[in-house]
Amino acid sequence: MALVERETLALPSGASPGVAIEPLGVLARPHTKTGWRSWVSTVDHKKIGIMYGAAALMFFIVGGLEAMLIRIQLAQPNGTVLSADVYNQVYTMHGVTMVFLVIMPMAAAFANYLLPLQIGARDVAFPRLNALSFWMFLGGGLFFNTAWFVGGGGADCGWFCYAPNSGVVFSPTHGVDFYAVGLQIAGAASLIGAVNLIVTVLNMRAPGMTLFRMPVFTWMQLVVQFLLLFSLPVITVALFLLTFDRSFGANFFNISQGADPLLWQHLFWIFGHPEVYILILPSFGIVSEIIPTMSRKPIYGYPFMVFSGIAIGFMGWGVWAHHMFASGIGPISVAAFSLSTMFIAVPTGVKILNWMATMWGGKITFNTPMLFSAGLVAMFTIGGLSGVTHSVAPADTQQTDTYYIVAHFHYVLFGGALLGLFAGMYFWWPKAFGLMLNDRLGKVHFWLMLVGFNLTFGPMHILGLQGMSRRIQTYQPSDGFTFWNRVATFGVFWIATGMLVFLYNIYSSWSSWKKAGRPNPGADPWDARSLEWSIPSPTPEHNFDVVPEIHAQDDFWHRKYGEDEKGRAVRIAATEDVVQKGDATDVHLPSPSFYPLILASALPIIGYGVIFNRLIAIPGAVLFLFGLYGWAFEPATEPDDHAGDGGHGAHGGGDHDGAALAAPSTEEAHVG
Repeated sequence: MALVERETLALPSGASPGVAIEPLGVLARPHTKTGWRSWVSTVDHKKIGIMYGAAALMFFIVGGLEAMLIRIQLAQPNGTVLSADVYNQVYTMHGVTMVFLVIMPMAAAFANYLLPLQIGARDVAFPRLNALSFWMFLGGGLFFNTAWFVGGGGADCGWFCYAPNSGVVFSPTHGVDFYAVGLQIAGAASLIGAVNLIVTVLNMRAPGMTLFRMPVFTWMQLVVQFLLLFSLPVITVALFLLTFDRSFGANFFNISQGADPLLWQHLFWIFGHPEVYILILPSFGIVSEIIPTMSRKPIYGYPFMVFSGIAIGFMGWGVWAHHMFASGIGPISVAAFSLSTMFIAVPTGVKILNWMATMWGGKITFNTPMLFSAGLVAMFTIGGLSGVTHSVAPADTQQTDTYYIVAHFHYVLFGGALLGLFAGMYFWWPKAFGLMLNDRLGKVHFWLMLVGFNLTFGPMHILGLQGMSRRIQTYQPSDGFTFWNRVATFGVFWIATGMLVFLYNIYSSWSSWKKAGRPNPGADPWDARSLEWSIPSPTPEHNFDVVPEIHAQDDFWHRKYGEDEKGRAVRIAATEDVVQKGDATDVHLPSPSFYPLILASALPIIGYGVIFNRLIAIPGAVLFLFGLYGWAFEPATEPDDHAGDGGHGAHGGGDHDGAALAAPSTEEAHVG
């Protein structure tokens, strides 16, 4: 049997030679190239990114329907569409869905698809772990939502699920159990993905791709992965303790047995405020790629953009208690966290000013990606300004349980994160699928969503200042809240209409693409700057024919453009002359595997066992051990089976997940 030499593969600049990298399989991932099997067994970072995006859109529809129910209930005084109990469940499930099952995985979709491309790698460091991360996220999300059908209703304690409201006394159904277990599964998925992407960025960059030649998007995603790495264990501990309280009779949050009533709040918000930046920084990275491209200028102040993102991630750990100003934590703590909350506005302001400076004097093309990017800059600025008011403790104490807070975090997370994610969809859609979304429909989508967003959440500032409390399912006519609630309800239907236009845009563009004989927009339809546009669209399975050598920031742009004597950009090469062909046939790639799906499928079964009956967990544990055993002993690729055959005949995935970084010859990769 031929042996694999681990240290003969060509490693990129900065890679550690001690890392085990094996050529597992060959182009093009044998046995399951097409059909549904190619998706459920894939370890290709691009397919996994697309699946993340599709799942996030599915959950976005679910969360959107829940939001519409909330707004219909509040459209008039004494609403009777939802009872108080069901209303509590709906707003809780809506919040959890949008935060953990929509924005986070949608950002993960971009990270999985783009990070290897932007750093010149052929895959992530651990492809099967990448697949496991996706299937665990999907399993956790579906498990959480099955509470509606088998748990006696959804969780009813808010997305923050404060103790003791989350205890069995106040939440006697299993909704909170599904919350605790489902988020543990989804959180483990994010943790696995974070480790994978950190290793990928730090160890698999192309030769010459120094850290300060990486795109801003890659930098922001790297910061996000470190935030995930250090924050998820905190919420995991909290959820673990909550599960033990509810399922095994522990007293970690049982106030009657002497538990600290603030313990959950501290654990949750130590995670919860870095989570805000986990949600928003990917969109900051996305618009930092789109604005320079559409303004025909490099990003203004690249080092400041990078360091401000790092500063946001670092300072985000020191502001969590501004969520607790009304909890009685004491004046010294309040003063300290008030100051830190004010300071964190500085690096955020740097980003906003740099985006504006990039656009200033540029030859701006106001297409759909640029409109969504400009929308993020405007809407997030409004959300940031309202957020600064919360750093003033006396004002925050008055605002904290009102709709003013609801308005603020929706301007940050919808007006910021979601608008940026939609900008990224329109921008990178041709790279992923080889077709353009209709720009006219895209602009209709943008304006419907922007107008609907402001109609929905703008009035909530007024409602909050008028005294409308959060988390109430109805109000009286004499309260004076009716008009603005009706405006907000009207606005949510505009948002829904915009989403229908977006879905129709996908359908119609796909149909036109098929009828027109599959016209391709080309590798570089935007005349973009970063490395992913230097390869064909849609992206070849192996990414790069030859791993590129990087000589500058925005290296792909500099291959196309030089400068004249006045410093103006001049075209020096046609795009087709600097884009790779995508026809390599001898690139080593990881082989597909079903074991990530098997392993992930076991976890919801174990979760049902924890909640309902320990016996149910036994088949889940058996399936888990089977998946683990199969993963560990999945046969390595037999190099001699495919030596010189152009990339066929490999089997299995090997017992290491490393992806080949270059395209070594079979003689270089094998010994024995």
